[in-house]
Amino acid sequence: MDRMIYTALTGMDSAMVRQRAVASNLANAQTPGFRAETFAVQTKTLKGPALEARAQTQGTVRGADMTTGEIVRTSQPLDVAVSGEALIALQAADGAEVYSRRGDLSVGVGGVLQNGDRRPVMGEAGPITVPPGRIVTISDDGTVRAADPAQPEEPPEDIGRIKLANPVGSRIEKDIDGFMRVVGGGVLPADPTAELLTGALEQSNVDPSQVLVDIIEAQRSFDRRSKLFSTASELDQSTARLMSLR
Repeated sequence: MDRMIYTALTGMDSAMVRQRAVASNLANAQTPGFRAETFAVQTKTLKGPALEARAQTQGTVRGADMTTGEIVRTSQPLDVAVSGEALIALQAADGAEVYSRRGDLSVGVGGVLQNGDRRPVMGEAGPITVPPGRIVTISDDGTVRAADPAQPEEPPEDIGRIKLANPVGSRIEKDIDGFMRVVGGGVLPADPTAELLTGALEQSNVDPSQVLVDIIEAQRSFDRRSKLFSTASELDQSTARLMSLR
């Protein structure tokens, strides 16, 4: 009886993990550049001489769906969408280099160029900083230029180039904050051929209608396994009554 309960418990735990992943996808259905989390279940069996009549399960977030989202024109000069498979390099809160496809850029406090998650955008020599009062433009190759409105006759000054990283051939994973990191640490190499589409944003690749279906399936899976506890209790009571007749 206890094996039945523990088997059901692992199934409920997997269903809860799936629900958390699906809820995260639904919450970020409108987040630019978001990559949907994918879920997988592994069967865990104990090897031994006894018959393997039951198998426990373990549900995990396997990774991210790297399918490109829809590109939407915004006409905002600091909005950028990445062409191809390249990723925008950012500086995480712990100082490490992380990666994202979110391209709703802006100039933050202190003049730091940042994305919609308020993470500094990395250039060739660290985070890109814009001089005060300058008008910022971004070219297709990621070069960031700043023009002085007080001197309109002067050409814009190059202040950095956004690092567009190449993930091909490298193992990357999605962290709890939604950014991509290199497995085991390290950084991705820059892709000099990568290009940006300015005045546009890549949307989330989450399909809201499919997410709603996944939520219902995850909830039903949890409910089915929770009913096994009631079944186990009824079987235990029936066994106790049979034993009392002896």
